[in-house]
Amino acid sequence: MKVSITDPADPRIVDYIGLRDHQLRRQRESPGGDLAGVFIAEGGLVVERALDAGFKLKSLLIDATRGEPIPSAVPRDVPHYFAGPAVVQEVTGIHLHRGLIAVFYRKPLPYADGILARARRVAVLENVTNPTNLGVIVRSAAGLGMDGLLLDPRSCDPLYRRALRAGMGEAFQLPHARVNVLPAGLDPVRRHGFRVVALTPGLSATPIDELVVEDEEKIALVLGAEGPGITQETKSAIDEHVSIPMRNGVDSLNVGVAAGVAFFALTHL
Repeated sequence: MKVSITDPADPRIVDYIGLRDHQLRRQRESPGGDLAGVFIAEGGLVVERALDAGFKLKSLLIDATRGEPIPSAVPRDVPHYFAGPAVVQEVTGIHLHRGLIAVFYRKPLPYADGILARARRVAVLENVTNPTNLGVIVRSAAGLGMDGLLLDPRSCDPLYRRALRAGMGEAFQLPHARVNVLPAGLDPVRRHGFRVVALTPGLSATPIDELVVEDEEKIALVLGAEGPGITQETKSAIDEHVSIPMRNGVDSLNVGVAAGVAFFALTHL
């Protein structure tokens, strides 16, 4: 259903207001917000992957100058709002490099216990608030064979627009759930028999490629925020600290890059 939009204040596109403002979107899309229960997907590839994963599409906002076709999987009866670049920019606050954004309805998040019951390798995130870093972590976890992702309440949303863009929509296939503030959030991980290790640049940590893992042993890897890392309280609740050996005087890697290296190591142990 094609609809032409010329007025940035058109109430039919209210879902798309303020996409660049992370705090505003977080408030609007959180429980109790006026957009609770939806998320934004940017670009044809991410939209297609959301549809493939069974998410229900609410509407599309399309740059009227976009030269690429609309993904064939998009239902024709869903509103397709076409607007010029200036209108799109004023409404969303962003320039649509991919020419297309969409609103999808969320699904209920699974429980951590359900993910842990079927997993051997999981990542646990504490206070990872940068959406780009989170997207890289999600994409690495999915691509390198991790079985799931657990996030504390302060970590950002894997379905946030920028996280989805950085992760190329892999959050749709990677099972993820929320846990309590760490270290209490590690309780379900331990109940399911996981050995809990944390990635740290500390010199006393075990090099991750030297970690000794028993056959069929289940491992949960804890990752902290860029810069401060995991909290002291969480450090005290960890079974073992592991590190990535560094060279040439470099002390550490970006958390997204480090996560990829660590996921590769863990899934080959």
